Amino acid sequence: MTHTQHASDTSLSMALGEDYPDIRDSVRRVCADFPADYWSSLDEREDYPTDFIKALTDAGFLAALIPEEYGGTGLPLRAAAVIMEEICAAGCHAAAGHAQMYIMGTVLRHGSDEQKRKYLPRIASGELRLQAFGVTEPTTGSDTTQIKTRATRSANGYVLNGQKVWTSRAEHSDLMLVLARTTPANEVAKRIDGISTFLIDIRACLGRGLEIRPIKAMVNHHATEVFFENLEIPADALVGEEGRGFRYILDGMNAERMITAAEALGSTRWFLRTATQYARDRIVFGRPIGANQGIQFPLAQAYIQSEAADMLIRRATAMFEAGLPCGEQANIARYVAAEGLWNAAEACMQTHGGFGFAREYHVERKWREARLARIAPVSTNLILANIAQHTLDLPRSY
Repeated sequence: MTHTQHASDTSLSMALGEDYPDIRDSVRRVCADFPADYWSSLDEREDYPTDFIKALTDAGFLAALIPEEYGGTGLPLRAAAVIMEEICAAGCHAAAGHAQMYIMGTVLRHGSDEQKRKYLPRIASGELRLQAFGVTEPTTGSDTTQIKTRATRSANGYVLNGQKVWTSRAEHSDLMLVLARTTPANEVAKRIDGISTFLIDIRACLGRGLEIRPIKAMVNHHATEVFFENLEIPADALVGEEGRGFRYILDGMNAERMITAAEALGSTRWFLRTATQYARDRIVFGRPIGANQGIQFPLAQAYIQSEAADMLIRRATAMFEAGLPCGEQANIARYVAAEGLWNAAEACMQTHGGFGFAREYHVERKWREARLARIAPVSTNLILANIAQHTLDLPRSY
């Protein structure tokens, strides 16, 4: 039985319309204090939105998925998706804080009771930031099973050696999850075995075998390279069982897909709102440019795709909350949302014409951010390969 068949046999409750209206209104009020010029200024300086992250934390939004017993609000994943959607729809940059939502889930689901008591309340309050996730490596890319970063046992715990790349926000985080091999790949039965997850205190490790270097990039995503050289970490840095870390990461990917799909949906709505207003107001040859089908049709297409993405995200989060297998649905929602976002960004840029390149309109900044959604945190090609092989049962291409 496929995941789709399984879902059709189960009664699911899926809200329609503008669900969680109180949360949406609250997010909009917070975002109103951080207008487009705030983000443009950060973009020019390549700076981190510290004030914005603090405002989200103080409002309890970044602790939405942390249970109440650990100081969070214990909301369902759908509510977290709504928060991210509204942040992006307001023109703000949710990626600066989104990792905390899905990275935290690894600690919550697989961490020890001591780790949960030690870290989750302080993450919920904002005392600690958990925004960095060291997975990708320069020579392995998306093939996580072939990572070369090693954690070898020592008298007091582990010694970490290796390199990570595109680790976002490591310079602005207190804690970092790191994936490392604890058993060589040639000594395990399955490629996914022998990989472990560690929760590292960045503040305690900097200068002691941990080095972080920023990466200049097309978007202000606070990307870094991270280097581990004989970094000693305590035994209690291990999350869950040794050798099962890859499974823990897979366990959290569905939530990541849904949250980032919701962000893409929110940004799509920003582009549509911005483009349609400009198309109504801009007069060329004696009439609004929005009267031209060359402007109308791409915007209408992007709107249709946004509505499809909205329903797919709602379905995926409903299945997640019902405890059903939802990998296929999470990937489909993420794919449709990312493609819809890019089409909306292109339509908005084309509607503005030359003015789309002018920074004062803020379109070019959001356009650059939109392109990233087709590559990270998961590329659309990987999603297509996953659907082809696991849903359509086609042979592996590699």
